[in-house]
Amino acid sequence: MLTGLEPLQLIDRHDYRWHWRSHVNINPKLEWILSTMLSPHPSDRFGSAAEVLRTLEDIAVITKFPTGIGDLQQLPPQSKSEKIINWGSKSLFFVPFTAILIFGGYLCLKVANLETTKPLAVNLSDSQLQNRFSVGEKILFPYVTTPAKEMGAAAMSRGEYQNAADLFTTSLKTEPNDPEALIYLNNARIGRDKSYTIAVSIPIGSDANAAKEILRGVAQAQNRINEAGGIDNLPLQVQIINDDNDPATAKQIAQSLGKDKTVLGVVGHYASDVTLATVPVYDANKLVAISPISTSIELSDRSPYVFRTVPSDYLAARGLADYMLSSLQQQKVAVFYNSKSNYSQSLRSEFTAAVHLGGGEVVSSFDLSDPNFNVENTFKETTAKGAQTIMLASSTSTLDKALQVVQINRQRFSILGGDDVYTPKTLQIAGELGENMVIAIPWHIRAHPDAEFSLAAYNLWGGEVNWRSAMAYDAAQALIAAIKSSPKPTRDSIQQQLSDRSFTASGASSVVNFLPSGDRLGKIQLVQMQPSSNKFGYQFLPIDPR
Repeated sequence: MLTGLEPLQLIDRHDYRWHWRSHVNINPKLEWILSTMLSPHPSDRFGSAAEVLRTLEDIAVITKFPTGIGDLQQLPPQSKSEKIINWGSKSLFFVPFTAILIFGGYLCLKVANLETTKPLAVNLSDSQLQNRFSVGEKILFPYVTTPAKEMGAAAMSRGEYQNAADLFTTSLKTEPNDPEALIYLNNARIGRDKSYTIAVSIPIGSDANAAKEILRGVAQAQNRINEAGGIDNLPLQVQIINDDNDPATAKQIAQSLGKDKTVLGVVGHYASDVTLATVPVYDANKLVAISPISTSIELSDRSPYVFRTVPSDYLAARGLADYMLSSLQQQKVAVFYNSKSNYSQSLRSEFTAAVHLGGGEVVSSFDLSDPNFNVENTFKETTAKGAQTIMLASSTSTLDKALQVVQINRQRFSILGGDDVYTPKTLQIAGELGENMVIAIPWHIRAHPDAEFSLAAYNLWGGEVNWRSAMAYDAAQALIAAIKSSPKPTRDSIQQQLSDRSFTASGASSVVNFLPSGDRLGKIQLVQMQPSSNKFGYQFLPIDPR
């Protein structure tokens, strides 16, 4: 439609890529959306039509902001679509075009038999719950698959383990960076043999990219120990679970895991609210859970059975506050947060305390989840109160609004952010207006390029992995070390090993050990958004390692 050419004139039959950009003149962000939808690799595409719609809406909001703070009036209605797509002297209207994109996404999703809406999280039946669990007999990432992987899952469900292993091996040759297939391959090689079992609970339904990032860390740890002969000659089996990052669903999953005595430990969960919801269940069943992602300070001392490999918001907040006060030499900051997110409130609270302790001042706080949130009004107030810095303590659910703040800021004030801002979406949407933004994360591969984990990750996945993979790897490594250190591994003995002051495990770049609170003795890494030659045009690079 955009090019006026037949599809066969645009497709490259050697690599199945579409060569269409030279035939059109459209907004670069919309060009990125179309390129993502047309990627030959399913794992690089959007996860749902709803995600495409949200991204299109982001562009519609962002393009309405003029360059000057004095010109923050609404644009004429007819100019919105013209700002998004211009084809020669003609404009394509935004609403019909969105409808076409969503309808196309709907058809693709129907063909792949995907759900585009989040499943209900309350009172799942036993069969609904079990559909979220798999050791290889079900594909939980239906849009990251190959025919060989589908056949491998079918073979696993029939108990044909050698055939399944061969098929998963074939699938990995096509999609080498598929962590689900690698875990299923290791599980198929175990078959019915005796093994140790851990579970990993991830947000496949709500954030598939983050789920894959976590799964890569666990898959790398499982593959490493099994290739080395296992734990005292017994291999490690990994059960994958989709909790949709939903507290009620995760709680039911934790209850199911508590009853399954073969499961010795859990890597999970994602959001702090979700992990907090599961704490009483793990505590009651004396089952260890290690979160690689949840950073809320409320998790400290919550239960002797809940640990985490990611540093708490206490460290991230102090790192950012120190950077603002010492490196930027700025004293006044406006904070944007989500009052409905435990993580976001925790980061905001710790950052505010750190700024005040350092002699600075939080001049304003704005709730991104407020239905009446208005980015123009908040920015005017931020300016009027003399802010020099903006702190984005946003959660994933309010990232779109946080990126509106980046856009309207137009690089006037320095921008800081928490780890939920560390996403490809930030690079794509913020673009040059996000350049020099500083974010606190637990780990960056460029800061540890020669570490064993980093080198192995390059070879295993064919590229760089991020902090979520590293922290998940550390969580799995901690469980492996605790199992290995126990004469007769049980849930209690694993908890005792992890709680022992002398306990250590080999992590992505440093040893893993825990304080009595369940927190990790760790550090944070500051990264800065800088121009790059990658497909996003920008990347996060380490600065001021600490």
